Amino acid sequence: MLNIALPKGRLGEKVYGMFAAAGYECPAILENNRKLIFENERAGVRYFWVKPSDVAIYVERGAADVGVAGKDILLEYAPDVYELLDLNVGRCRMAVAAKKDFRDDTGRTLRVATKFTRIAREYYASLGRDIDIIHLNGSIEIAPILGLSDVIVDIVETGKTLLENDLEPLETIAPVSARLIANKAAFKFKSQAIEAIQEGLRRQVKYDD
Repeated sequence: MLNIALPKGRLGEKVYGMFAAAGYECPAILENNRKLIFENERAGVRYFWVKPSDVAIYVERGAADVGVAGKDILLEYAPDVYELLDLNVGRCRMAVAAKKDFRDDTGRTLRVATKFTRIAREYYASLGRDIDIIHLNGSIEIAPILGLSDVIVDIVETGKTLLENDLEPLETIAPVSARLIANKAAFKFKSQAIEAIQEGLRRQVKYDD
């Protein structure tokens, strides 16, 4: 039985559809209930829903053999897992954004508001830019408006939220999408089953023309 961690929410439901189409369906998961664990002995899979940011923890520590996590989570927490496949869903980007009239004064420390502190720190270190990181957990767009920060580092999907708050993206740090990840020990001992799921999902991945 393979233990599979899926992120709660729309992305998880979309990803489960890919697993089902690949032959790893579990009809009970679609029932309207509060259960978190579902299994299909015939298909040899056990699914469980977890908070998106926790998927990598379950996989890294072996509670799940495989899981689906956003590239943003993998970049931020750097879990010790194998990244097997880009599922090409949940696509967005990690970006720097600021007020439309922002001009970077390189003579002083740049104030950066974000919940992705590792990503921000590594990005600006690569540019040789001194920064002061302000860790926030939500409503990050407000920070530059109220003068708390000069810029923000955050996920940008359509850019509509930025636009509505008089902000604009300045630079893309990295593209983000859902990735299939595996526990390293599980990949060694259950390689055949995991590679079969990987190949089944690969056939479900849709790429832009």
